[in-house]
Amino acid sequence: MKSVFCLLGPTCTGKSDIAIELAKTLPVEIISVDSAMVYRGLNIGTAKPSIECRNQITHHLIDICDPSAPYSAADFLNDVDGIIQDIFKREKFPLLTGGTMLY
Repeated sequence: MKSVFCLLGPTCTGKSDIAIELAKTLPVEIISVDSAMVYRGLNIGTAKPSIECRNQITHHLIDICDPSAPYSAADFLNDVDGIIQDIFKREKFPLLTGGTMLY
């Protein structure tokens, strides 16, 4: 049985920092479940990991669409399902991280 792990909680509680530290030592890839991080250019108030961090540690579903494009929970489900399967193929575990309980 394959597992998907979740690190969820309120804004500004250090979830992203914990996820990054976990990814340094465990075979996980981070999947953002933040409803604003999906949008390119929305950097203020989202606490997106830096580009340098994202180049070192795999993050998914960050900066994937323009702010003028709608992105729904159904879109998230479609995207995340494929990402999770790809992560399992790489023999790693998905770590869903964020504070948006919608997803």
